Amino acid sequence: MLGLLIETDPRWAPRACLDVARLLVDHAHCEMKAASNALSLSGRALEHRDVMRELVDIAQEELGHFREVLIELERRDLALGPPEEDWYAAELRRRVARDRKQHHDANVILADRLLVGALIEARSCERFKLLEKALQGSDAGLAAFYGQLLAAEARHHRIFVELAERVTRDQRATRERLAAVAAIEASVISELGCEPTVHG
Repeated sequence: MLGLLIETDPRWAPRACLDVARLLVDHAHCEMKAASNALSLSGRALEHRDVMRELVDIAQEELGHFREVLIELERRDLALGPPEEDWYAAELRRRVARDRKQHHDANVILADRLLVGALIEARSCERFKLLEKALQGSDAGLAAFYGQLLAAEARHHRIFVELAERVTRDQRATRERLAAVAAIEASVISELGCEPTVHG
């Protein structure tokens, strides 16, 4: 799905459904980090005004998602609490940077970071779809909530890839690099356990 090379461990969604409080707290922090990442990338795209504007739009949408998750937390009388380490996202960025080796071209680095963002959005989309299905019997409202969000994750995946292509001005090379980043993402996801967090 969306270029992912391996599927999430089938044990993940049932375990996440058993600890919805932890899942929602982590999800809130993921949305906040997604907004922050989009803004950070926009600051690196100053030479690409159209790319910068679209990243700001994504940041605003991610903040809206953060607000929606906060509302869900409040509805359940749950406190936000501190963020957990997102090993998946951090390790994916580390491995992609290492794979890039000593390439210091700003556009190459920006394109790589956009492709990393695309794969993170794709993985979130896959997991939200799993949650939508797994929660049907126990929490139909939350299942519907994740069903609504997964479409946005899929759209963000597509936008990040398109923005990377605009930065490089080379669709073929960008698609080849996306395949390489997807292989790295698969290696990272294969090392995860089944913690009840968005990228657990």
